[in-house]
Amino acid sequence: MIYPKIPLAQTVIQLCKLKNIKHIIISPGSRNAPLTLGFTNDESFNCYSIVDERCAAFFALGIAQQIGEPTAVVCTSGSALLNYYPAIAEAFYSDIPLVVLSADRPKHLIGIGDGQTINQKDVFQNHILYSVNLKLDIKDEHGVSDKDELPIFKSLENKLERILGLQQSIQSYNEEEINRAIDLAYFNKGPVHINIPFDEPLYETVKQLSVNPELEDFGTKPSKIDQAELKDCIDEWYVSKKKMVLVGVLNPNQIDQKWLEELANDDSVVLFSETTSNIHHPQFFESIDKIIAPLDEKDFKELQPDILVTIGGLIISKKIKAFLRQFQPKHHWHIGEKMANDTFFALDKHIVAKPNDFFAEFLPKITHVTKSSYLEKWSMVKQHRHKKHLEYLKQIPFSDFKVFSAVLKSLPKKTILQLANSSAIRYAQLFKMNPSIEVYCNRGTSGIDGSTSTAIGCAVANPKQTTFITGDLSFFYDSNALWNNYIPNNFRIVVVNNNGGGIFRILPGHKNTPNFDYFFETQHQLTAKQLCEMYNFEYSTARNEEELETLLAPFYNKSKKPRLLEIFTPRTKNDTILLDYFKYIK
Repeated sequence: MIYPKIPLAQTVIQLCKLKNIKHIIISPGSRNAPLTLGFTNDESFNCYSIVDERCAAFFALGIAQQIGEPTAVVCTSGSALLNYYPAIAEAFYSDIPLVVLSADRPKHLIGIGDGQTINQKDVFQNHILYSVNLKLDIKDEHGVSDKDELPIFKSLENKLERILGLQQSIQSYNEEEINRAIDLAYFNKGPVHINIPFDEPLYETVKQLSVNPELEDFGTKPSKIDQAELKDCIDEWYVSKKKMVLVGVLNPNQIDQKWLEELANDDSVVLFSETTSNIHHPQFFESIDKIIAPLDEKDFKELQPDILVTIGGLIISKKIKAFLRQFQPKHHWHIGEKMANDTFFALDKHIVAKPNDFFAEFLPKITHVTKSSYLEKWSMVKQHRHKKHLEYLKQIPFSDFKVFSAVLKSLPKKTILQLANSSAIRYAQLFKMNPSIEVYCNRGTSGIDGSTSTAIGCAVANPKQTTFITGDLSFFYDSNALWNNYIPNNFRIVVVNNNGGGIFRILPGHKNTPNFDYFFETQHQLTAKQLCEMYNFEYSTARNEEELETLLAPFYNKSKKPRLLEIFTPRTKNDTILLDYFKYIK
């Protein structure tokens, strides 16, 4: 086998192997050559070459999202590293394990005007679980005179290290820090940054390893539920007649169905689940805005919970956030192993546990159900809203609203849906999802950057068919995502093209003025056709209901290429149709 000659590169690669990191996403460069040579010559790793670092990091994030284990991204020095930042922030807020391996120049070449050099140490400090700056190996200096000595050896510190033979202490330090960083990514679910200085020559290889790094365990033990806190929860639960459970972003199969059944059968509980929650039950309230948007003050007071229990990641619905901030619960518990966001300014308990573990201890201890009309009342509201929803669909013209209804109904069972941000995820929230479909969206930072790249990473990691629904701006913004040689043939993209940022027409603003059209809505006449030709996608387009219905039926069938369907909708009608919807269903 071929190995990089540099011991530090060998150490990083061997520890990645020992920690069972399988997927390595590499962007081309010279300073990271020792890592590239090592990873690509070792069959233990699945290596991918993605030129655009921003796309590479989101692609890695999509893989990690699916496998639940760290993926690694590898880049050269300089600004290449900064392009990882959007995906790192998303991983940080979405609890996705990501290992960033950045090559760097030695200390003596930083801050002197050398090319492709920035201050890489702690560059992600506000959005990273752990950062480490590894130490450069001490070179074999046999035969090197003081005249030829590199500047790195001219400091007293480095002379002492050389004289005292401290290469082993450097090796121990590097091994410990790499072990710790990767374990934190695994167990704490988030991004870590390992910055790795390499001196030239960079491309030399050997056939034998010169290091034998040791595996260390820095894993964290699962915390036990505090029994006194559990008793407080039980006592509060018994005396409350209105309990609301609100579930944000959650991976599939995180809560056993039997606990969901118990919650569904409690007349004092209403459970609001967002599209990204991946939990389903006929008694649950899946389209939050459909229920919340038409309410008046009297309705809000009746819906105001005594106890609010939140589960999962960030909440999409602005309407429920506004409601619960104004009509606050008496108690707000968040159940989760990591951060508890005080989204509604009423948080009084953070129960540090997996939701499933909490319900397994909590619900069996609830020996009687509080008598309440809470669920019954809001179930009637839900039925009314659903009826009005169907009526409205029948009478509106072709539009974004109608497109999302048709596309979401068409999705094959037991597949994966990836959603872009802004309009796409918000429209999806208004429709009932088939329970067999897994739903994902980058809601950690809610940015439009990287949605396509993430969806492609997901499609590579999971053999199930992945469909990605996106708006035009999000799609064109991340169009380099298609510069990717690993896209499976069963991958599908639906682009809803309303010729601009349609969500800005829904928000308060001075519509239909040159300033708004140019700087907010950003009107354009772009299409995805040429991109599909360049990146070898099958391309089709729909401009009305009949064309859409005809194209959707065979769209998901087996194909020799990935497919993209671009649907053109009327730019100036979509906002009115959506806003009128909330008036109609009241």
